[in-house]
Amino acid sequence: MFQDKTLICKDCGSEFIFTAGEQEFYAEKGFTNEPQRCKACRNARKNARGESSNGTREMFDAVCAECGKPCKVPFQPREDRPVYCSDCFANRR
Repeated sequence: MFQDKTLICKDCGSEFIFTAGEQEFYAEKGFTNEPQRCKACRNARKNARGESSNGTREMFDAVCAECGKPCKVPFQPREDRPVYCSDCFANRR
């Protein structure tokens, strides 16, 4: 049913193959748009957002507003907003 397609990356302009298997996966997930970037450009965009290929995020040091313990959070803390450690955050829910 699906056949490999050659697409052009909108970032770097190189050709890449949208395989039949990938097309089938997109159809199963209900995706209606074809990919617009090659694998290398998709990875570069992910890394630019602070995510790496192994799924780690940049963490920032903070002090919990409730218990006062040092903690790490996945966002840049601001002075005007309280930051909670994972335990205190879970207790507030």
